[in-house]
Amino acid sequence: MSPAARLRGLKPDWISDPKVWRTEVLGGLVVALALIPEAISFSIIAGVDPAIGLFASFTMAVTIAIVGGRRAMISAATGAVALVIAPLNREHGFGYLVAAVILAGVFQITLGALGVARLMRFIPRSVMVGFVNSLAILIFMAQIPELRGVPWPVYPLLVGGLALMVFFPRLTTVIPAPLVSIVVLTVITVAAGIAVPTVGGKGELPSSLPVPGLPEVPFTLDTLTTIAPYAFAMALVGLMESLMTAKLVDEITDTHSDKTRESIGQGIANVVTGFFGGMGGCAMIGQTMINVKVSGARTRLSTFLAGAFLMVLCVVFGPVVSDIPMAALVAVMVMVSFATFDWHSIAPRTLKRMPAGEITVMVITVVCVVATHNLAIGVVVGSITAMVVFAKRVAHLAEVTAVTDPDGGSVVYRVTGELFFASSNDLVGRFDYATDPKKVVIDLSAAHIWDASSVAALDGIAAKYAQRGKTVEITGLNDPSADLHGKLTGELAAGH
Repeated sequence: MSPAARLRGLKPDWISDPKVWRTEVLGGLVVALALIPEAISFSIIAGVDPAIGLFASFTMAVTIAIVGGRRAMISAATGAVALVIAPLNREHGFGYLVAAVILAGVFQITLGALGVARLMRFIPRSVMVGFVNSLAILIFMAQIPELRGVPWPVYPLLVGGLALMVFFPRLTTVIPAPLVSIVVLTVITVAAGIAVPTVGGKGELPSSLPVPGLPEVPFTLDTLTTIAPYAFAMALVGLMESLMTAKLVDEITDTHSDKTRESIGQGIANVVTGFFGGMGGCAMIGQTMINVKVSGARTRLSTFLAGAFLMVLCVVFGPVVSDIPMAALVAVMVMVSFATFDWHSIAPRTLKRMPAGEITVMVITVVCVVATHNLAIGVVVGSITAMVVFAKRVAHLAEVTAVTDPDGGSVVYRVTGELFFASSNDLVGRFDYATDPKKVVIDLSAAHIWDASSVAALDGIAAKYAQRGKTVEITGLNDPSADLHGKLTGELAAGH
């Protein structure tokens, strides 16, 4: 193969595909427009200047487009991160906030290298569905303040924007419907001189690019101990939201992403953002849904351009962007919330067939997220609930049946099911120690030993028989169970 042919083979598909180029460019532009009011709002939550949130969104998006593991996912300043670091900024100042962002990035790189992404496989589907539904609810709820106490023209503009996004794709999908809606509503409000809330009313847009620098804090152990708890909390929340979003995009696009690379990439993006004086961030679920589900973007180009367009729009076209009515962006986010919600999960037919435990887990996840406005808390509580439901269900699967030899010289207990801390607790009481013959055989060929609690339970059974001068023989262990039993038996009694 010639060098030129080899080079062509290394090029991404979108480089030579005009249709993909158009989708990615327009997708990035729509996301950039939607990022502006969000970034400003999150800056207010964190207690910093609006430019700080916009700078963070720019550096996060551009950096993660290069180093991230999930193509087309958008990372920027987020509300979850803003909530975590707001107290630090309020109590110690902006320099400490920036230092915490950098340290959070270091924590994320470390956690990513240690394989924290592999924990995603322990998140059940019911938690994932709850995560998606609660996300849709939060996106919708976040738009409600924009519809309270506003001039009446906001409401027809909102309806018009929704109508454009519903019906315009029937004419053509060449141009994303959200972009059309934003442009049309902006032209109408400016041309007719309609006084409604605009993007400019959220805060002043930056007029120059961010410059790198070190945080203005004393580089001492006291500073480290002050910022470390906030940085670690930010790292965990950021990774949780980013990995959950990556998993969601995997399902939507039917593609696989490198979660370890994404974890490390989030850390690198936060370190870069910190050195540019940004407030840090993580994956933005709403904007990612705009990019992937609404615009149809699939490559890193859209992510990169979302960040690049954001700065161009702010620095070069600030006056024009400031005139965009908030009603247009609210309409886009309302459509995103409806598209994100898993309506099938609450259909009566689905609820009738779904096990009660699965429905409970989904509902608890949604309630926790909506109540706390923290997706990470909902996922953790939902996962713990799912584990409890699973343990309770499996604990009842361990059965014990006894067969006595015709000559009465021995009895065989056949144990069926999974033996772990929940099921093995009942095991000791399932044997007739007083009336059983001298020889007792416990057949575990249809069972599996999972933990030390089960080994301790078997030792306890043998000890009870031994007190009565009877012997116990354990048979049928599979290889993993025999290995665990062999290592722990006799070592778990009191005093060891």
